[in-house]
Amino acid sequence: MGSSDMERKASYEDVSGEPGGLGGVVSTISSSRSPLQPPEDTEEEPFTTYFDSKIPIPEDETHSCFSFRKLWAFTGPGFLMSIAYLDPGNIESDLQSGAVAGFKLLWVLLLATVIGLLLQRLAARLGVVTGLHLAEVCHRQYHKFPRIILWLMVELAIIGSDMQEVIGSAIAINLLSVGKIPLWGGVLITIADTFVFLFLDKYGLRKLEAFFGFLITIMALTFGYEYITVKPNQEKVLQGLFIPYCKDCGTPQLEQAVGIVGAVIMPHNMYLHSALVKSRQVDRSNKRQVREANKYFFIESCIALFVSFIINIFVVAVFAEAFFNKTNADVNQVCVNSSSPHSSLFPNNNETLEVDIYKGGVVLGCYFGPAALYIWAIGILAAGQSSTMTGTYSGQFVMEGFLNLRWSRFARVLLTRSIAVTPTLFVAIFQDVEHLTGMNDFLNVLMSLQLPFALIPVLTFTSLPTVMHDFANGLFWKVAGGLLILLICSINMYFVVAYVKDLHNLGLYIGAAVLSVVYLSFVAYLTWLCLIALGASFLACGNTGRLGFAARPELFLLGHVDSDTSVTR
Repeated sequence: MGSSDMERKASYEDVSGEPGGLGGVVSTISSSRSPLQPPEDTEEEPFTTYFDSKIPIPEDETHSCFSFRKLWAFTGPGFLMSIAYLDPGNIESDLQSGAVAGFKLLWVLLLATVIGLLLQRLAARLGVVTGLHLAEVCHRQYHKFPRIILWLMVELAIIGSDMQEVIGSAIAINLLSVGKIPLWGGVLITIADTFVFLFLDKYGLRKLEAFFGFLITIMALTFGYEYITVKPNQEKVLQGLFIPYCKDCGTPQLEQAVGIVGAVIMPHNMYLHSALVKSRQVDRSNKRQVREANKYFFIESCIALFVSFIINIFVVAVFAEAFFNKTNADVNQVCVNSSSPHSSLFPNNNETLEVDIYKGGVVLGCYFGPAALYIWAIGILAAGQSSTMTGTYSGQFVMEGFLNLRWSRFARVLLTRSIAVTPTLFVAIFQDVEHLTGMNDFLNVLMSLQLPFALIPVLTFTSLPTVMHDFANGLFWKVAGGLLILLICSINMYFVVAYVKDLHNLGLYIGAAVLSVVYLSFVAYLTWLCLIALGASFLACGNTGRLGFAARPELFLLGHVDSDTSVTR
């Protein structure tokens, strides 16, 4: 972004809140140069971000419909996005699903992954078509007060996700060290190596993407080893996948199904994916290239989420086959017989076995030997490390986009890491590794509450013709997207209500009621704007500029594309 570009944006921000002030700025921008013309080059060094060096897309004249060369060039962002489907929170949800419901909820996992894919498609299209990621579009389209609230909500989601990811890595380190490294020590190690790995992109974006691919491969191999070792019933796996029915299921199974949906669809992942697609050189003034980029990014996302889905199936099937309907006494006896030092984790009673990431590894070690425990821990470490890194990138994009930060790279990493990791360190110091289930439940509720603040904006902006032009959502995607978001948010609200009801505290009930009024009011505001974008113009009351959207946003967006918009090939 050149200095002249920044000056024009500063002028926009200075007057955007004044009635009538924006029109003059917009007309100046639109008349001074072509909307899709890149900013003039200046001697000042441009602001740099993680993806400022873009990957060129090769021309392939011999394959007009599909080219593996082009698919390979576009491969990367989807796999980084898919890591959110493999974070420790998802792995824990998978193993609990298998232990509580057996194979019966595999179809819920499949459905949640497909819904996630469709929503990720919207986020990727927004980034490709506008050249701006979701946080940047929110900064330009929403007024100051709602966008600050939106930023705070998304930051809460990132902090909650990051706590699960860092704690997951710390648990894996604790297991690998046979308990010698405490939880807080594992957190410090994770923080340190995350800082190191985050600077891998200095050696090239492709090397960074290859590193993430390596971590996904480790997860596939380790959890695949557990799958082969346990040998789940393949007929039951297929039945669970393709028969949408849960025989003899009660409240625990229903809550677990809701937990699967909440764990799979992560709010910060919408912001991440819309930013990652900016790493490829796409001439956005060329509709054919934009359409082609949308196609290849969607194919890559399908492949990436299929891989993540298979890994999730491994985990669910292992715990469904080995530990469904097991009691604490069953596990205690096996652990005692195998001379496991962790047998005290499971009281000698007839209550149904409850597992988390830590206890899951211990149980595998008791039943299938120490190798199963250590290989499980390596897989969890890969999941935690990779998701911690992508979570950090999400934090960068969200903070830079919403607040329009122009800090040095190290300052940005330090700030976003500190905000996300400080609460995690406190939890690790004052909590032991064996009693983290309650915290994970709370963090899942926290992230469930933040889902509307990612899903509603992405549907809103991809449905606005003034933002997406010829690539705006058609009637099918508007209706389908709206219904999917309504379904997902309703499912997650059920999960939140069930959690609050179990607290059995009048003071907490009153506090939750007050917060619910504020929360639902803001969700209603975003929904109102979304409905206007979907075509319910009668709700606009004749003036979307003063009530919600920035006035005539299309000229501002088109007048401030990045310097790599037009690429000479």
